[in-house]
Amino acid sequence: MNKLRRLHLYLGCFFAPMLLFFIATGWYQTVNPDRRKGVGDSDTIVSRLNRVHVEQYFPTDTAQGYSTKWFTWLVVAMSVALIATTVLGLILAFRFSKKKLPVYLSLVLGIALPMLILWLSQKK
Repeated sequence: MNKLRRLHLYLGCFFAPMLLFFIATGWYQTVNPDRRKGVGDSDTIVSRLNRVHVEQYFPTDTAQGYSTKWFTWLVVAMSVALIATTVLGLILAFRFSKKKLPVYLSLVLGIALPMLILWLSQKK
């Protein structure tokens, strides 16, 4: 059980930076939508679900219009709560771990590895 808890701890610290990044940028995208495509471009279930993430509505053929105010506020509340619980998880990881070095290493790797992959994937 201790090995499983330790694995959970290190994986949580590793993925926390990326999770915070995607939560924050998703929150920004929800509050400041970038409308590059029309409703007619949402013809598959994936593109319709993407429309929910981007523009806070699920396109249907029968709708006359959409009000996104309440869904936007729900996404903002969800984002704030998820950021808070992720930060609390990191605090708990550092506070209650006997060995701090693996926690620091997994957190640093969780920041550095995505940056390295993005940098290495650039075409020059």
